[in-house]
Parts: sequence; structure tokens; C-alpha cells
Amino acid sequence: MSHRKFEHPRCGSLAYLPKRRTRHYRGRIRSFPRDDASKPVHLTAFMGYKAGMTHVVKYQERREGKKTIKKDVVHSVSVLECPAMKVIGLVGYVPTPRGMRTLSTVWAQNLDNDVKRRFYKNWMQAKKKAFSKYVDRKYKDQSAKTHYTRDLERIKKYATVVRVICATQIRKLGLRQHKAHIMEIQVNGGTVGQKVDWAKDKFEQEVRVGEVFEMSECIDTIGVTRGKGMCGVIKRFGVSRLPRKTHRGLRKVACIGAWHPSAVKWTVARRGQLGYHSRTQINNKIYRIGAGAVGGVENNATTEADAVTKNITPLGGFPHYGEVNEDFVLIKGGVMGTRKRPVTMRKSIFPTTKSR
Repeated sequence: MSHRKFEHPRCGSLAYLPKRRTRHYRGRIRSFPRDDASKPVHLTAFMGYKAGMTHVVKYQERREGKKTIKKDVVHSVSVLECPAMKVIGLVGYVPTPRGMRTLSTVWAQNLDNDVKRRFYKNWMQAKKKAFSKYVDRKYKDQSAKTHYTRDLERIKKYATVVRVICATQIRKLGLRQHKAHIMEIQVNGGTVGQKVDWAKDKFEQEVRVGEVFEMSECIDTIGVTRGKGMCGVIKRFGVSRLPRKTHRGLRKVACIGAWHPSAVKWTVARRGQLGYHSRTQINNKIYRIGAGAVGGVENNATTEADAVTKNITPLGGFPHYGEVNEDFVLIKGGVMGTRKRPVTMRKSIFPTTKSR
């Protein structure tokens, strides 16, 4: 008889299959918050780098259990270093029966070398002429029909969704990598013309994380989890280990299916890749948005309850990361991924009404 004695829910959710390694190193945003034309023009996402974790002591006034009311509660928080991002382009989209289609893309005139590195496999041996023909055709030739202002007017007339192309300034961090991460961020609020004008004024300018998010706001974090490599079914799906006297191994599934059909179903727990998956956490609360120490702020970890002059970086720096000198964000709880890995922050798609 190949059935269990008692009923039991299956181990491991089928919603995350196939559990294979993601193709993208950074978190990709597949959907943005719903646009509201009555609000002012604003960005809906930002990118930071995971520095590590620490803890904060918070005075609990209400909620979260009767035992913790009006007491000091210790919360674990994640520290994300967020250097200012640069706006380097603009994209307009039009709706089609098969989804959104790119209408036109406008790039800024002057791009940093860190941005151009993203378009080369070997930067040292390359001729480094990326976007040179584009600048000659779109900016320097004023009488040409391909001038960039014509593309902006075309986006204003036909596009329904406007997104800006932003790049991180990874050179400001203490990392060895010099290749910037590039992402599209949707612009919400206002009319399409106002969005295009706002994005055009932001070309080659910096956008700080404090301009996108605010304290006590719940945001979504998107990133890639820490890779574990090849793992068995015990660790990968959490199935029970077989009894001690089992022949030919304990850490496996006893029955992987019936004799016929002569194939293993996809719902059966099998060994394979664990970790390095793209995941999204919703409604993570921001405890603090701090200014960087580079701007002369030496006490960016000081609060009203603790007036001691101190920096967010612990003594000796964050393990395997170093010092946090740029703007940072404190997020409640843990964030997926290892240190130094980029994490995408997005305005919440499902806003919560609870006080977290």
C-alpha cells in the first residue's frame, strides 16, 4: 500500500516552480503601482545595495500583542546603501493587445563610462565609442529630422506610460565593481506631457532616495536570494526523513509515484537547485532614511531618544562590506540576497492599512 496513514499538507509550495537559477543578477520589476494623474509627478522605485543587518530598539505604544504594549522592543533591520542614481534616458510605451510596446527611447547626451561599461563585455579592449553616433544624430545635427526633440513630442502625443532609465553610481561605493546597474523606473502622477518634461529636466542629474520614499512608508523589495547550490529533498522541500532502518538511504522520498504513467510528475519533490531565485517581499516598513557621511553628516544614526553622536557604520565596518558613506535606508526585517548585492525597492502595489 503506497499511501500515508494520516493526512498531511504537501511540503513545499508549487507556486515557485521551477526552482532554477535566475538569469538576472538584480531584481527586475515586472509591474509598477497604478498611476494616479491627480498626484504630482514622482518616481516609483529605486535601487540600493545590501550592506548588512543591525537592530533598533523601538518603544511599542500599541498593537503587536498585549505583552509588548508600552515597552521597548528590539527589531532587526536591514541596511541598504543607496547612492544617488542618475537619469540617463526616457522611454515611452503604447498599449497593444499583447501588452506594452516601446514607442521611442531618448538617451541623455553625456553618459558616464560606468554606464557605457554595461554595453561591453571587455571594456579594456573596446574602442569605447558607444552612443557616439547617437549623439551626433540626435543632438549635434539641429536640422535633422531625427533630432531628439521630435522623439519627445512623439512620446507626448502617443505614449500612455513613461519610464525613465536610471543608472546607479556604483563607483561611490567601496566595491570592486565599476559597471553601473541600469533599470527602468516608471514615472507616475500628472499628465504624459508633464512626465516627459519632468524627465527631460532630470537628464544627467542625480535623484536621491529621500526624493522617492519617506520614513514609515511600506515598500516592496525585489532581489535575488542567496544561492545554496545542489540540495536534496530534505532541505529543498522540507519533507520528513525516513526511519532509521530504511534500506538504501534515509534522506529521500520513499514513493515518487505510481508504476503507470511511467514518468515522474512535476509535483513530486526532487533534488536540485536551491537559492539564487528572484523573489519579491511586499510591505517592508522603512524605519529611517539617513544622509550619507560623505556630505559631512557624522551623526546619521542619532535619534531623538538616543542623542549620542554615532554613525550607522559599526566599529570595523559591516562584515564583508565595509563602511556606509552614502545615503542609506533602514528596512524592518531581513532582505533577500548576500551583502553587496543590488536590491530594488518599489512603492507598494498592495498598500497596507495596518500599523506595522
